[in-house]
Amino acid sequence: MPAPTAVLPGPIRQAAYVVHDLQGAIDRWLRLGVGPWIVLRSFTQHDSEYRGRPTAPVVSIAFANSGPLQIELIEQEDDSPSVYREFTEEGHEGFHHVAFWSEDFDAAMAGAAAEGWPVVHRGSGGGVARFAYLDAGGTTSTVVEVMELTEVSSSLMDHVRRCAEDWDGSDPVRVLG
Repeated sequence: MPAPTAVLPGPIRQAAYVVHDLQGAIDRWLRLGVGPWIVLRSFTQHDSEYRGRPTAPVVSIAFANSGPLQIELIEQEDDSPSVYREFTEEGHEGFHHVAFWSEDFDAAMAGAAAEGWPVVHRGSGGGVARFAYLDAGGTTSTVVEVMELTEVSSSLMDHVRRCAEDWDGSDPVRVLG
């Protein structure tokens, strides 16, 4: 039997968690030895669309690597409709999605569309990189994210990974901006 054709590009690059308290979640991960955390606070996701309607959720996001896997923590700070708010309003907190990073975002999205996976939430990160959360029918998690690798997004992800490589436990939270 031939191996199935992969719908999304490459390996899973990120495991993401939606949390109610970003700092509390960071503290729990630090106790596991994961860090340092690169934090972007109160970022408005302009140019976003949730279930076909414009939205602009305000989120604080933290990134850290554990080996080659990036961990992302997301706390939504407002009541804008979003894939994150939907998750918490259903009484959930914790593991939310896996993410694939793609140099050919359009091809990845075409593959997802061919599978019949609808887009739940999409945006451009303020023009930094396109992203989309797909309903893959509960295959791996609540949703699956595809993020476009651009010069800026690749640079950020490389920075997060390099910070973790030789981290000695000092300066555990580093705020961007």
